[in-house]
Amino acid sequence: MIIVMGIPGAGKTTVLSEALKGVQGWRIINWGDRMVELAKAQGLVKDRDEMRKLPVEKQAKLQEDVADALSKETGKWILDTHCSINTPKGYFPGLPFRLLAKLHVDHLVLIEAPVENILRRRASDATRTRDTQPRALLEEQLFVNKSLICAYSAFTGAPVSFIMNEDGKLSEAAASLRKLLE
Repeated sequence: MIIVMGIPGAGKTTVLSEALKGVQGWRIINWGDRMVELAKAQGLVKDRDEMRKLPVEKQAKLQEDVADALSKETGKWILDTHCSINTPKGYFPGLPFRLLAKLHVDHLVLIEAPVENILRRRASDATRTRDTQPRALLEEQLFVNKSLICAYSAFTGAPVSFIMNEDGKLSEAAASLRKLLE
């Protein structure tokens, strides 16, 4: 299993979709989609954007349930998720070690983008309801994510790769990810 992470607006899902064009045998599982499905079924949220505002304890329980289900997955798959969640109480790890221990991780990837690209992408995304985040806080979360993915790598023993997804260079970012799938 490969875990692909990135801050909202970095373009991880876009890079993943582009990288898998013409590649056979891999499937994508979105961690957040799984959490939202569970949270909706329990009447905790109406949409994805409410997830990060849930009490951390509820988020942790949902994470645990998703990790338990994912631990049973087999074959070649990519986990699309976040390194951290920016909650009202601070940054919450997307994959705490107790959950990573349940998964067999072969590689970790952090999709990155320049801050200006992320800000522009978020502002133009009409499908989501996001809180406005000043540049300094976005830079802080990017730093937190780099730190976390390195910790995830040390914990799992899986190598980590950093892929830059700058505006206008999607094909280069996708090609970098595609090399890891071969």
